[in-house]
Amino acid sequence: MEQNVLLSLSHISKRFKTELALKDISMTLSKGEILGFLGPSGSGKTTTIKIITGQLRQTTGEAKLLGTDSANIDASIYEKIGVVSDNSGIYEKMTVWQNLYLFARIWKVPRGRVEQVISQVGLAEHIKKPAGKLSKGQTQRLVLARAVLHKPRVLFLDEPTSGLDPSTAVAIHRMLLDLKEEGMAIFLTTHNMEEAAKLCDKVALLHEGEIVEFGPPQEICLKYNQIKKYHVLLNSDKDLVLEQNSENIGRIARWMENDQIACIHSCEPTLETVFLEVTGKDLNI
Repeated sequence: MEQNVLLSLSHISKRFKTELALKDISMTLSKGEILGFLGPSGSGKTTTIKIITGQLRQTTGEAKLLGTDSANIDASIYEKIGVVSDNSGIYEKMTVWQNLYLFARIWKVPRGRVEQVISQVGLAEHIKKPAGKLSKGQTQRLVLARAVLHKPRVLFLDEPTSGLDPSTAVAIHRMLLDLKEEGMAIFLTTHNMEEAAKLCDKVALLHEGEIVEFGPPQEICLKYNQIKKYHVLLNSDKDLVLEQNSENIGRIARWMENDQIACIHSCEPTLETVFLEVTGKDLNI
């Protein structure tokens, strides 16, 4: 495995009795990269994370995490990864500080790192508050803080901002981008295509256990931009969507010359519309 490749999946499949949950999944995740694993509930996202982290055994194929076969992971690997999922429990009667300091001692992390992470996730003013009294957004920040406390090489995030208010989601996005800049590899599962387009270097669109598209978000969107269109809002409040052709190019040029355009945008498809086109199904079903 290449030095910067921290995670690789090669032809992974997973069968539960008669159900084939994953079909021939292959991809890599490198240092300083965010990979989005995107699909609706039940498409196989969580199953994939469990295989990678050694909680489930795949039916066929090979998964390697930090150079180790996921089927033979030992406890030492867990000191080098972080996992955030819906069932990431915290100790509700302990304070924010106590929750993190407990794990700092387990991982032999310096005490100063606890204060650093608490500040980084925006919980400094809640440092003495029992975890059970935190809001959902604050609790999610605490879970994330615990996952990155020991500076893992790979961070797994399973729907990290699901149900959070926009300001909390933005704060978490900012933190993830900072961690990426520090060299952390992040494996992000979500059904929020807007979030993925904003954060991810590469995305895999997962449908019924199969990757139907893979690559940088913008490249995928442009691939499906077969009919180029432009959304034009004129100063007169006239709102138009125009296909790219010689007639409309001339109209737009004249409006520009006469300063009649309030705003203009290209209309390439979003990841969500690509998913709908490829699968024939809405992402949020």
